[in-house]
Amino acid sequence: MTSTNDIRRGFLDFFASQGHQIVPSSPLVPQNDPTLMFVNAGMVPFKNVFTGLESRPYSTATSSQKCV
Repeated sequence: MTSTNDIRRGFLDFFASQGHQIVPSSPLVPQNDPTLMFVNAGMVPFKNVFTGLESRPYSTATSSQKCV
């Protein structure tokens, strides 16, 4: 039987093979964001990138984000 870790790794490996940067999962309680009590979606760690407050050295990314 395939484990959830195997499925997660397969997902990340597929997108990495397509040129995406693997980004580690962030904590469930967002750091430096008083507008959120917890991560409710996988895009929360990229909020500052979307709003222009932060830039990253890659243009495409993949992660397996813990969320509530």
